[in-house]
Amino acid sequence: MFYHTDATIEQLAIHRVGNKQNDEFYVLSESPFVLEDELLATLLMHYFLSPFAKLNEVYRLFHSSETLALNEIYHFCKSFFEGELDFQAFGQQIGKHLFEASNHPNIKGGELYVVQLRDVQLEGEVHDAIGIFKSETKEPFLKVSPAQGMFHLGYEQEAININKLDKGCLIINTESDQGYKVLVVDQTNRQQEAVYWKDDFLGVRVRNDGFNKTGNFLKVYKQFVNEGLDDAFELERTDKIDLLNRSMDYFKEHETFKKQEFEEEVLGNPKAATLFDSYRQQFETDYESPFGEQFDISSGAVKKAQATYKSVLKLDKNFHIYVHGKREYIEKGYDDEKGMNYYKVYFKEEH
Repeated sequence: MFYHTDATIEQLAIHRVGNKQNDEFYVLSESPFVLEDELLATLLMHYFLSPFAKLNEVYRLFHSSETLALNEIYHFCKSFFEGELDFQAFGQQIGKHLFEASNHPNIKGGELYVVQLRDVQLEGEVHDAIGIFKSETKEPFLKVSPAQGMFHLGYEQEAININKLDKGCLIINTESDQGYKVLVVDQTNRQQEAVYWKDDFLGVRVRNDGFNKTGNFLKVYKQFVNEGLDDAFELERTDKIDLLNRSMDYFKEHETFKKQEFEEEVLGNPKAATLFDSYRQQFETDYESPFGEQFDISSGAVKKAQATYKSVLKLDKNFHIYVHGKREYIEKGYDDEKGMNYYKVYFKEEH
């Protein structure tokens, strides 16, 4: 989890970056912004950092060649953190790089904020960090103020809503040899061209730790059960729910995922295990995120995934049956007289 209660802004630089495809330019400030107003500092902290509070995914800076130094953001941040580049020069380099990455005509120009932060907390540890934020969307705001026994009404035609950060990232000064810990926000990533923030500008990929392995594995397994088994097995909906429930039980009851153990306890069928192995390997190849033979199970990722593991039988518009128990306690049949399907459910007590 990310916390910024005790964080402070050490230095702040504001630049303007346009879209080179639209013949716009960048304007780089010549000196940092002097932040003396405490209320303004509080508002900026809210604007910059509050969107990161509920994020779970942690990224790494990387380069496709596997040579980290070729990632521009990594190179600039490492130089700044190690004292080889001063803050103003660092912010200007970030601005120039963002300008070069803004190579799609639909990318909006906007203000770029480069911030040096102290005492941000991520995963229980306190670190310094660099924040890079971009505002692209402007909104009109009304201003009401008292004036000589009445009220004056004014407006700002293009103001920034401090509750709507468009794009941002936090580069935490730790584990530099692995590409740092990076948090990313992209609230306007609705079109294909918007991926430039993560891909072209930052160059990040999800950290393949226990949290992400647990979440990704449960997603892949759920998709496999719902779609990947149909060609090889004739399964009723109750059978699929049972397979999903057994996988969730496994992840709740174990601290470490073990491939062979999971296949025996959950799938319980060599043919199904082989099919799932191929299904899983395709995900590992496509997303460059190997699971390995075992990994630490993240209870947070299990809790998050559980919300999407719907063990519900939806029967016309009359009934929803939530299935949490054993498969053998529910039977499906067909009533010839009524010409309808039915389920028979066994239980000991009614609550």
